[in-house]
Amino acid sequence: MMMSSLIEETRAGLVENIHDGLICGVNDQFQTLYQVGDVEQYVYYRSAAKPIQAIPAFMTGVKEKYQLTDEEATLFTASQRGEPYHIAALESLLKKIPVAETDLHCAASLALNSEPRDEMIRNRQQKRRLYHNCAGKHLGFLAVCRELGYPLEGYWKIDHPLQQKITAILSNLAEISIDKIKVGIDGCGVPVFAIPLKNMAITYLKLACPDLIEDKEIRKAVIQITKLMNENPNIVASEHFVCSVLLRDSNIVAKGGAQGVYCFGLKKERIAFALKVLSGSEEVWPNILVSILEQIDYSNKNTIASLKELRPNIVKNDAGIEVGKVETVFSL
Repeated sequence: MMMSSLIEETRAGLVENIHDGLICGVNDQFQTLYQVGDVEQYVYYRSAAKPIQAIPAFMTGVKEKYQLTDEEATLFTASQRGEPYHIAALESLLKKIPVAETDLHCAASLALNSEPRDEMIRNRQQKRRLYHNCAGKHLGFLAVCRELGYPLEGYWKIDHPLQQKITAILSNLAEISIDKIKVGIDGCGVPVFAIPLKNMAITYLKLACPDLIEDKEIRKAVIQITKLMNENPNIVASEHFVCSVLLRDSNIVAKGGAQGVYCFGLKKERIAFALKVLSGSEEVWPNILVSILEQIDYSNKNTIASLKELRPNIVKNDAGIEVGKVETVFSL
């Protein structure tokens, strides 16, 4: 694998951590504009696939049929973190669509964010499938199965008609044949897809620029999905997370995934990026994204400033004293 260092963390001038990785940026001709490392390397989407996995729910009109609020429908794309507004929307969504919590294949969990998780523990609340980070996605899957007459049992298996439909949509968006898509099992138990990093960037280019999508039904769903993500950024993640910060910028479509995968598209510029931090770290996302946006001279400086607030390029000790630096070491 051809890779490059993306981030070096130093303490008193000595390199303490190095985060290697891959970056690919493409234009609306599907050409590679920016490259760090091997852009043909296969990478798992993890949760960066959620906007794509949500497309069948919007193609089948679930939002309209069950009169879902924007927040409830946005959950289909989300990596929700158990904040009170997430739980309220999940509870409401579960009441509206004709499925039971026991139908969810994801594991019972507590909230991901520390404050709501601690509150759940103090209140002696039990783990629930509804609290899982991917519960919104799974509720969307089940709603589609109900609408299309697919069996609920086994909706998480790759040979299920729902997963076959999702695979075909991914193939369309990624400009890659189905036989070249590699499939594993994600943390929540459903199929997770791996494709070359360049093709991953192409999918986010099409999310940002849906005019590039030939299929009218997929295009219509993508327009609806990305609008909801931009209008409800905290539902997609929560206040102080990268996805929500980027999605507050109406020019950006973005979603991260576990193990260091991040994708985003820029609507006006008609370019998109996919990246993989090979250490699996998500902590360094803000530093990498700031560097990418600064190197391409991105116009919205407020977005860049918000990312810098998430993780400044300094290392502090427990007393708040500066003891080191976080340095980006790649050039596009």
